[in-house]
Amino acid sequence: MESIKYLYLVKPRGFCAGVLRAIEIVEAALDLFPHPIYVRKEIVHNRYVVEKLRQQGAVFVESLDEVPEGAITIFSAHGVSPEVRRAARERSLKVIDATCPLVTKVHLEALRYARQGYSIILIGHKGHEEIEGTMGEAPEATHLVTCVEDIDRLQIADPDRVVYLTQTTLSVDDVRVIVDALRRRFPALVSPPKDDICYATQNRQSAVKELAKHAQVIFVVGAENSSNSQRLKEVARACGATSYLINDYTEIDPSWLSGVEAVGITAGASAPEELVQQVVDYCSRATGAKVIELEAAEEDVVFALPPELTAHHSARRTS
Repeated sequence: MESIKYLYLVKPRGFCAGVLRAIEIVEAALDLFPHPIYVRKEIVHNRYVVEKLRQQGAVFVESLDEVPEGAITIFSAHGVSPEVRRAARERSLKVIDATCPLVTKVHLEALRYARQGYSIILIGHKGHEEIEGTMGEAPEATHLVTCVEDIDRLQIADPDRVVYLTQTTLSVDDVRVIVDALRRRFPALVSPPKDDICYATQNRQSAVKELAKHAQVIFVVGAENSSNSQRLKEVARACGATSYLINDYTEIDPSWLSGVEAVGITAGASAPEELVQQVVDYCSRATGAKVIELEAAEEDVVFALPPELTAHHSARRTS
């Protein structure tokens, strides 16, 4: 570890607009409404963020069955299926939807294409909450593909009416390979009107590619169940860097840094900046390494809070 001379920090990293919005929704609800405030699933995939909100009073549940009838309930940034929304109505829950607007866009695309009689090929990871929500919009029309090998097993009613959609947090390069293979099998394949992989996912992957030009080892701060964080680790490795996904600095094994002169640090879209700075402090405290900032792209995207929260904020200001 003593060999480290340079620490490269890359921008953009960490929270995206959808994650910031989701966290702000929970914080605003906790401030505005009587407790308890329930949140279905992790609001974002980061245990540090979840624990911090839990300490402020949020109650996290796996199922709506755990929520008392009529209670305020927040849906996570990953989105939910129509079945979950029906269950919430049946229990008269007061729902605040923290679904990322870019995930909502994919849901609406799935609905529209299903109504037009298309078979939908959804590229993503089985079991991920975002995929479960999107598939729930048009389950009979949707076919999940995770890798190229899945394509041969597809049974499509009309090969001339096929569209692909994607999970928002995938590897850009991996999706390109899968789409190329889909086009070979389905020459009439329709693309979504606008790329489904979100701007933040793409920007952070581009940033890691830049980081890999400078660093031998790259730390990605993020959770194991964070799809976009996993993809950052994979992108770094594909670029030739040794890469580790860590929740925080306590998971760093000093042996990883033996003989390493340059370390790169980034963070998944649901990882807070304070965890990044802890990694910087850990790596620089013992070595005196020079910290160098790299910037691969600028981000200025902001998503508005749901109207029920902004209305309550306005009412408080005028009362």
